[in-house]
This record gives sequence, structure tokens and C-alpha cells, in this order.
Amino acid sequence: MPRLSPDGLVSARRRLLQMHYESGVGHLGGALSCLDAMMLLFHEHLRPTDDFILSKGHAVSALYVTLWSLGEISDDDLRTFCHDGTLLGAHPPANAIDRIRFATGSLGHGFSIAAGTALGCQILGQDSRIYCMTSDGEWQEGSTWEALIFACHRQLDNLTVLIDENGLQAFGSTSEVASMAPLAARISGFDADVREIDGHDPDAIAQAIEAAKSSDRPSLIACRTV
Repeated sequence: MPRLSPDGLVSARRRLLQMHYESGVGHLGGALSCLDAMMLLFHEHLRPTDDFILSKGHAVSALYVTLWSLGEISDDDLRTFCHDGTLLGAHPPANAIDRIRFATGSLGHGFSIAAGTALGCQILGQDSRIYCMTSDGEWQEGSTWEALIFACHRQLDNLTVLIDENGLQAFGSTSEVASMAPLAARISGFDADVREIDGHDPDAIAQAIEAAKSSDRPSLIACRTV
């Protein structure tokens, strides 16, 4: 796949800002923090046989803009974001838009969906890699750790989870609400393949996603973001 240009990332950031400004709603910060990783994943790694689950559904505007950058959502569609009658709501709509198979946004469940999907692909012998993006706040929830235990127990080497570590959640910083630091070290204790990267460094993102493809364990990429 061709490399995503720096201009492509800048264009996506601008369009995301414009969309939120025009609609006057949405979770702009949480969308901007994960946009770079999402753009790199979709433009350079995601194959037609792969799947992506956005567990942090409140950041769906970043997914809409990513699909717009690929020509799969029109500019006119983006202008309907969160308007009455739109398909582009504040959380991912299941099967209303290509590439969005699951409705998410009730935090803590996307990883479980991804793990189950990855297991299903293994059972069926499908050449599919399942990607999931979670927030760091979701790692305060037991269901997320249960998904990790399940994924590691079943050795789901076709599963890659990106964690958007922006350090913030609805009621304050993650360190103030319920610190999980050091998150990557805690996760690695379950025998997952864990990497920590700068979530705004295109080369680091690309290298981590590529390395995960050759792992024999579930891969988790902790993306430090702002």
C-alpha cells in the first residue's frame, strides 16, 4: 500500500476541526488524539479482508474523516454530522456505513467484540486481521481485562489493539480518576505482545502495526498521544 503523505494527515486534521466547528458537537479532543494512528492504519495496512472495531465510539468523527480521506464518505455527508436524520451520528452506526460493522460507544466492550471476531476468523480459517482501538480510560473497566485474558489464552495472533493513551477521560485525567500506570507493563504481564510508541509519529505507528503482523500473540500498541 502507498505511504500516507504528511499533507494527507494535515488535511484530515483540518477537515475534522471543520466538521466539529460546523456541527457544534462531538468529542473533538478524543478524536484528534487517535486520528493519526487511524489514518495510518486505514491507508497503509487495512486490507479488504481485515476488520476494525472502534471501541472508543465517542471518537467516531475521526473514523468518519478517515473514511472521507479514502473517498468512502462524501464531503456532503460530513456536513450532516450529528444532524437530524444523518447516518453520521455521535457513535458508530452498525452496518449503516461500509467498514462499520459494530455499534460501539458503551465503553469497555469493543475489545471483547474484536477478540470474539478474531477467534471466529481463526476457527473459519480466514486470512483476516482484526484491529481495535480503545481509549486508555477503558482500561479501568473489568470487561477490558477479561477480553485481554481471553485473547491471550486463545493466542489470538490475528488481533491488534491500539490504545489511545491521551491521559484524559470525561471526569478528569486518567491518573486522577483511577490510574492504571504503568499500563503497558501491566498488560505485558498477561503474555501479550506490547509496544509503546509516540502516537503522532507516522513511522513509529507504521513500524508497530507491521511488527504486530508477525507476532505469535495478541498485539497491543500503547500510543502516547495529546
